[in-house]
Amino acid sequence: MAEVLVDVTRGGLVESRHRGDLAVVDTTGRVVFSLGEPHLRTYWRSAAKPFQAVTLVEDGGIGRFGLDGPELAVIAASHGGEEEHTRTVASLLAKIGCSEDDLACGAAVPLHRPAAESLMRRNLPFGPLHNNCSGKHAGMLALCQLKGWPLQGYHYSGHPLQENTLGIIAEVTATPAGDITTGVDGCGVPVFGLPLSRMALAYARLASPRAEGNHGRALTAIRDAMVRHPFFVAGTGRLDTALMEITGGRVAAKAGAEGVYCAALVDQGLGLSLKIEDGSLRAVAPVIIEVMRHLNWLTEEELARLEAWRHPPVRNHRGEVVGELSCRL
Repeated sequence: MAEVLVDVTRGGLVESRHRGDLAVVDTTGRVVFSLGEPHLRTYWRSAAKPFQAVTLVEDGGIGRFGLDGPELAVIAASHGGEEEHTRTVASLLAKIGCSEDDLACGAAVPLHRPAAESLMRRNLPFGPLHNNCSGKHAGMLALCQLKGWPLQGYHYSGHPLQENTLGIIAEVTATPAGDITTGVDGCGVPVFGLPLSRMALAYARLASPRAEGNHGRALTAIRDAMVRHPFFVAGTGRLDTALMEITGGRVAAKAGAEGVYCAALVDQGLGLSLKIEDGSLRAVAPVIIEVMRHLNWLTEEELARLEAWRHPPVRNHRGEVVGELSCRL
């Protein structure tokens, strides 16, 4: 059962609370720390993205298309739609012989507010490249080109690409494909429902790819692209990017929608997964930072640099601090 993880205070009074569940596991799947229900079944959302890129890397797509580190990182990203992000996705598409018109993710407002405001000031439309999932979709198109699969309908269940992806998800999470619930994600592709502990297992294997056998090289390449190019995984003002930059890549991190978050302690074989029950994004960072502090994943210096994430302020319309969020751990 979910437990209260975050208090939102204003003027000394707890005004709101956020409940959630969390699992930390090692590469054997053993739960080493938990809050609430570590085996809660929920959708993995965008925290699954690094693993959706496995076959492209494993089957030689990086060399075949000459993709660089930022391009691989943006395939695993929920990017902010900043100019560097859209330019990188466009470069990736050009290398594989596709265009923005081939993306099935749909047009979306950039997650990075200044990027969205810049487009509006210039009276420019939001397009598929601005969608935070455009890198993932470009990676899917690259795999279709690599394997000779049709581009049409690549985002639907039943397409060879999505059948392949479900098989990879089953392997990295040690979950039979028949036990994975599938739905439709915000960008139109299948999304995977499974226990938090199995999501954490995949991240433990991302942290220590040697434990994942045949997928080890691919996971290493994806993880290294993420931690070496963290801006392309999320962007300005985003927790994923901040964690990977501040820890020097010792932590690999990836957010998902509806209050889902996953992280890996690189080379330590530990993976973490979190689900905030009400789907609130604002509750994620206080829990993640406080749990990492509790588990000694972060140094005192790193904690100091992450203080704004650990105790996010509540501000009024004048910009004055009138409260804060804090994790109960």
